Amino acid sequence: MASFNRVVLVGNLTRDVELRYTPGSTAVTDISLAVNERVKRNDQWVEEANFFDVTLWGRTAEVASEYLSKGSSILIEGRLKQDRWEQDGQKRSKVKVIAERMQMLGGGGGGGNQSVGQPHSAPAQQTTPAQGPPQDDEVPF
Repeated sequence: MASFNRVVLVGNLTRDVELRYTPGSTAVTDISLAVNERVKRNDQWVEEANFFDVTLWGRTAEVASEYLSKGSSILIEGRLKQDRWEQDGQKRSKVKVIAERMQMLGGGGGGGNQSVGQPHSAPAQQTTPAQGPPQDDEVPF
């Protein structure tokens, strides 16, 4: 059976972007995205926040560090990835989003509606190809 791994999120950054580079000079950043959801509780609608860890690579990471800051509204399209490790004898895991496309939403700060990543029916001049993650020997962590 075929598999399908795709996620689209729209939310706001919970902290400023901190850009770093792998030993192979590939830009990378990890951001946290707050996505609100309206749910009904006891006949009242309330907003509930969900927080997602997102990794941006290459030019997408560089653009994010240039133009985005805490509170910026963005759309992320990508795939889910599960990291597994062992810590103090305990097996741990964490699911995060690997961004393949990012679009800045809202006005102000030069954000506009600029799209970065692989083109998805957007004009080529508004997108740049997403650079995939480096090989395991290049990852700085």
